[in-house]
Amino acid sequence: MGKSMDILEHPFEPVIYKDTHTLILGSFPSIKSFENNFYYAHPRNQFWKILEGVTGYPTHNRDQKLWLLKEAGLGLWDMILECRRENSLDSSLESEEVNDIASFLAQHPSIKKIAFTGKKAEALYHIHFDYLEIETCYLPSPSSAYAKMKIEEKTKIYTERLL
Repeated sequence: MGKSMDILEHPFEPVIYKDTHTLILGSFPSIKSFENNFYYAHPRNQFWKILEGVTGYPTHNRDQKLWLLKEAGLGLWDMILECRRENSLDSSLESEEVNDIASFLAQHPSIKKIAFTGKKAEALYHIHFDYLEIETCYLPSPSSAYAKMKIEEKTKIYTERLL
């Protein structure tokens, strides 16, 4: 690797409510999410459009997104606490240090399921927390870079696995 990369720390707190039943875990915020200070903030990322399709709730601004998560019993966080990277692709993430998912779940006993929005998040979970007794499921990546599946197909899978 030619140039050195600074260590980046996760920029936001988890979104969690006292009655959250499903924790959605991504890998690490994109550069656009850092800039906009919120989860899944890249304009081409399909996450919020998918959740709009799943719940019927609008997601035009941050307050609506937070309301949707609360009403649907969903929480948001990421697997990675800090890492190095060159760009927003999961494949560029290096030197990952993971969040303490076990302690987080112990502090939030209402969570009964973890859903991963990508293979990287799922793989890191299984490496570090496979011993936890909680239901897990994989959700197709909401990234526009994951174009093998149309948004309608992703929405159907999210609906089946989150509700």
